[in-house]
Amino acid sequence: MGKFLANRLGQSIVLLLIVSVITFFLINLAPGGPSSVMRMDASPEERQAMIDRLGLDDPVPVRYVQWLGDAVRGDFGTSFSTSEPVTDRVMSRIPYTLELTVFTIVFSVFFGILFGIIAAMKRGGFREYSINFISVIGLSVPGFWLGIMLILLFSVQLGWLPSSGVGPRGADFSFTGWIAHLIMPVLILSTTILPNIVRFTRSSMLEVVSQNYIRTARAKGAKESLVIYVHALRNALIPVVSIIGVLIPRLLSGAVITEAIFGWPGIGSLIIEAARGRDYPLVMGVTIFVTIVVIVCNLIVDMIYSKIDPRVKNV
Repeated sequence: MGKFLANRLGQSIVLLLIVSVITFFLINLAPGGPSSVMRMDASPEERQAMIDRLGLDDPVPVRYVQWLGDAVRGDFGTSFSTSEPVTDRVMSRIPYTLELTVFTIVFSVFFGILFGIIAAMKRGGFREYSINFISVIGLSVPGFWLGIMLILLFSVQLGWLPSSGVGPRGADFSFTGWIAHLIMPVLILSTTILPNIVRFTRSSMLEVVSQNYIRTARAKGAKESLVIYVHALRNALIPVVSIIGVLIPRLLSGAVITEAIFGWPGIGSLIIEAARGRDYPLVMGVTIFVTIVVIVCNLIVDMIYSKIDPRVKNV
């Protein structure tokens, strides 16, 4: 396990460097810059003073080396728009995005595997057709459109759920208010990964239950629930766990749209603010932190994968 983790850690560092190089050069070579978002009546002297203050006249490779040296020491710079440390701005938003994504992963994995098993075991029946139909709808309908429809139904027409925000926190924390604010964002974000988990679980279960060792277990008189949940499910989960790791970046990209729709103050909203204001240090900081989150999530998935199938430790 130690060698396995060391290999994954080395690959993660290389991946972080590649992401940082691509992101830094792309945002610095794009037309315009922070001075282009100054007020319309700003004079050329004021714009040049801003460029000099931010060091934007230096060659891009020089600025990247300076940024990388600071980042290694934990300094991701200062936000152009608010003059706050980038690390502080990102860390203040990360908990909200993690809260949303963790709930979405737990919800999607539980119901995705459950519905996938039901669809496989009830093949050709009403339940399989219903689950497949809902999965196709989930994959086809745009998340932003579905979010607006849910707000119109549950917030505007019925008044059951709040349309935006995270609810009261701190001393005014309310459990029911907290859950009520989570329901619609989690449902919308689940549409990015839950249908895929259902489809992979169904196809994997169908393949596993056709194996000889499953027939042998049934021939010995084992209970059907024991055959499905003990003998078949462990092997059927191997490709499902693998696809969950692939779906995590899609989940985080979907969080940008979901947070914008529901006014969720997470990292997705911060990305939009940073891009709109051409806040280079903030864009870099958010990108690196999101990449680290994806790497850590994939590392956890790899560890679970290696636990289920020990052969991957030697890959």
